Amino acid sequence: MAEKHIDEISGVETTGHEWDGIRELNNPMPRWWVWTFYATIVWAIGYTIMYPAWPLLTENTKGLLGYSSRAQVAAELSEAKAGQAVYLDKIAALPITEIIADPELTQFATAGGAAAFKVNCSPCHGSGAAGGAGYPNLNDDDWLWGGDLEAIQTTLLHGIRYDGDPDTRVSEMPAYADILEPEQIKQVAAYVISLTGTPTDASMVAPGQQIFMDNCAACHGEDARGNRDLGAPNLSDAIWLKVQGEAGIASQVAQPKHGVMPAWGARLGEATVKQLAIYVHSLGGGE
Repeated sequence: MAEKHIDEISGVETTGHEWDGIRELNNPMPRWWVWTFYATIVWAIGYTIMYPAWPLLTENTKGLLGYSSRAQVAAELSEAKAGQAVYLDKIAALPITEIIADPELTQFATAGGAAAFKVNCSPCHGSGAAGGAGYPNLNDDDWLWGGDLEAIQTTLLHGIRYDGDPDTRVSEMPAYADILEPEQIKQVAAYVISLTGTPTDASMVAPGQQIFMDNCAACHGEDARGNRDLGAPNLSDAIWLKVQGEAGIASQVAQPKHGVMPAWGARLGEATVKQLAIYVHSLGGGE
């Protein structure tokens, strides 16, 4: 048997391995570390026996304790829903005007409406409800169909120009390209833009006003402030939903764009719609 080599400097036995005259010391791991390592192995084996761990062909081992994180989450969700049910039942039963009279219900409804808005409404109106091209800003006070609680609730319940709901809100602006001459359309666009800005040709404003009175005032009003019963927008402010500028107004008069909003009542239920209405109203633009 070969004699073991001892390092002269450290006095530690070497392993017998040598590279270019460099020998490897045989320093064993500390006992506490070795026993800790063995303990983790034992613990890991015990864990796989007691808890779900090993994948099989169609499922996994269930463990002796029968623990399931999915079952735990399901139980926690059921508990949370049970806690919410008290508030949801009240919201479903009460008129929306009575809900906001209860501060606790209002707080719950606003939080629930915010969550529902992010899931269902933000793809069109934006996460901050600021809208976008063709989608109204819900933070301002410019409302086509009214911005009080009940009006917002009705719009949410039945939608706008939604074929699947017989009670949907409907407003159809005719295509005036089939009614007016191109020059007349330019004139009425000049009049409308003059209400909030400067037309390209001031001489077209007066004849445009007469054309407006003859064709548009029935819906938008003689003062052009709109009519919420008809969903006719206010043209005397600087807020525009579909178009911008004089050319855009002329295009809208000639061939109007009509948006569609789904009816959320059948999809979400009346309680969620009420929460949405309260949340939208709370954004600051509600009346």
